[in-house]
Amino acid sequence: MKVAIIGSGISGLSIANMLNQKHQVTVFEKNQKIGGLVKCERINGSLFHKVGGHVFNSKNQKVLNWFWSFFDIENEFVQAKRKAKILFNGKIIGYPIENYLYLLDPEIVKKIINELLTLQKEEKKAPLDYSDFGTFLQKNFGKTLYQQYFEPYNKKIWNIDLHSVSMEWLEGKLPMPNLEEVIQSNIFREEENNMVHSYFYYPKNNGSQFIVDRLKENLSITTRTEISEVDINNGNLKIDNQLFDKLIYCGDVRKLPANIKKILEENNVDVKYLEQLRSNGTSNLFCETDETDISWLYIPENFTKAHRIIYTGNFSKTNNSGSIRKTCVVEFSGKVSEDEMEKEITLLPGNLKAILSNYEPNSYVIQDDKTRAEIKKAKDVLGRYGVYLLGRFAEWEYYNMDKAIEAAFELANTINLDNDTKN
Repeated sequence: MKVAIIGSGISGLSIANMLNQKHQVTVFEKNQKIGGLVKCERINGSLFHKVGGHVFNSKNQKVLNWFWSFFDIENEFVQAKRKAKILFNGKIIGYPIENYLYLLDPEIVKKIINELLTLQKEEKKAPLDYSDFGTFLQKNFGKTLYQQYFEPYNKKIWNIDLHSVSMEWLEGKLPMPNLEEVIQSNIFREEENNMVHSYFYYPKNNGSQFIVDRLKENLSITTRTEISEVDINNGNLKIDNQLFDKLIYCGDVRKLPANIKKILEENNVDVKYLEQLRSNGTSNLFCETDETDISWLYIPENFTKAHRIIYTGNFSKTNNSGSIRKTCVVEFSGKVSEDEMEKEITLLPGNLKAILSNYEPNSYVIQDDKTRAEIKKAKDVLGRYGVYLLGRFAEWEYYNMDKAIEAAFELANTINLDNDTKN
């Protein structure tokens, strides 16, 4: 088949490679540089992750096998231990916070322990049985931890009332505290090693841009081409004056081509709702920093607008090639001017010195109770026309790199099965 893919982020590049051996695949990208949210650039020799810091790991063996088929794990990547910390009450403490209560003020710890003991006596519920994210956090961690850490930190990122956040959106992503483990961690002071990204892999050179550049090697990619119209007629899709059998849309679902929106409207999909889906942008300030062994530093308190520092200079020594100091990225939710960010970093540890800034208008997707149902309706309708939605902003799911690849696998299987049935 001839397959068109709109968007060259990790989702688009992954599905293109999965289909490329059996089908004729063309990728369309509106920007000059491919890579979506994971693209990087070197500034005076040092590597700037323009939207956060992207690393790779997965618990899905199929994803691991596919990914490593493109790379030499021994010679092209480093394996690093995730060392996340929290800046709290002027001290740097461990992550997750409930395992490091012994570092907090004793009066706060007493409240937290009493609340966790009380909650332990209540009947346990599955995450999806809670009405909203805010209620889930209070009922699992207690009022004090919620007010001191979870609410301010999550409000910084999402800029939304946590009681309006759908639980479906967070399925599989939520911490489930176990009182016995919390107590043991605070007595024995063990490190957290059970998270998916306790260890991660990172390219020795050029970060996630190295991954993008390798995945694009055998693909036909047309850049600086924004697809605003798709002509659907008699089972064929006309895109950029070419005929295709299938279209995989990895762009922003709010900005679907007009012809596709018309099909959705004719099939009772709430297009106006899709066009008004909420997302948050991020402002990122690339900085020099003092020596540290931290990988991520989370900042819940409101003394600064910054919500985290990603010490990308610790991921690979080549990330600091243009600096005598380490480098990092300070991340802010929403649009923050470079001048304002430079003032904010004076409040943060590390003697930070700004190098360059970047604003990404869309980084984080925000779901409500209607989102998944409406996206599913759109998928069901479009699938009948050979059009598929894939990726963070097309499916409106908060995918990390491994989850984007996993979703691409599912869609590739669907498309190949459809083709086998047709033949």
